[in-house]
Amino acid sequence: MKREIRLTADGSPTLYVPELDETYHSMHGSVQEAKHVFIEHGLKHVFTQIEKVHVLEIGFGTGLNALLSALFAQENQLLLSYVGLEAFPVEEQIWTALTYSSSKEEQTYYKELMRSKWGDPQEFNTFFTLTKIAVKIQEWQSDEKFDLIYFDAFGPNAQGDMWQLSIFEKLYAVLNQGGVLVTYCAQGQFKRDLKSVGFSIEALPGPPGKREMTRATKI
Repeated sequence: MKREIRLTADGSPTLYVPELDETYHSMHGSVQEAKHVFIEHGLKHVFTQIEKVHVLEIGFGTGLNALLSALFAQENQLLLSYVGLEAFPVEEQIWTALTYSSSKEEQTYYKELMRSKWGDPQEFNTFFTLTKIAVKIQEWQSDEKFDLIYFDAFGPNAQGDMWQLSIFEKLYAVLNQGGVLVTYCAQGQFKRDLKSVGFSIEALPGPPGKREMTRATKI
C-alpha cells in the first residue's frame, strides 16, 4: 500500500493513501481529532468509571492514538493495557518521518512504541502495556475482554468491509458490560447497525471539520 505524508491544519502529520483517496486522519488536524474523539470522549470517559482500562484499537495506523493514550495514562497514573490491530503496518521509513510532538522526550517515546515487537505484550512503564498485532479484524480471534474500543478504520466509502454488521457483532462480543466504542464516524447506517447489535448510541459534537462523532455503549 503506497502512503504519502501530508501536513494537516494543526501542524501535525498524517498519511494519504492514493489508491483509496483517503487520509489516516482529518486534514483539519490529526492530533486534535485524535485527542477529541479517542481521548476526550473515549479514554477520559471510561477512566472516570474504572481504575484499570483495557483498550482495543481497530486501525493502529501511525500509532498516534497509542501515543496519546500512553501519555494520558502516565499523566493520570492510569493502568492501561492497549491492544492495537493493524492489517497493513506502516513501514519504518514512513513513521520515522512523522513528528507528533515538539517534545524530544515524547517523540523518543513515540519511536519506542513504533519499534516495539509485533505480537507480544511490551511494558513501557508502570502504567502502559502495548500489544501490536498485525492482523485483519475479520481474522482476529481473542478471549480477552475490553473496556474501550477505538474504531479508527478508514471511512465506509473507502473500506466498506470494515463497516459490516459482522464486525460490530464481534466488537460487541469482546466488550465488557458497560464498555464503550468511540469513532469519528456518524453515518446513519453505521449507527443503525450498532443499535441493531445492542449498543446504546450517543451523537457527540465532532472534532473540527465534523459536526458529529459517535460513542456507543454496551448495555
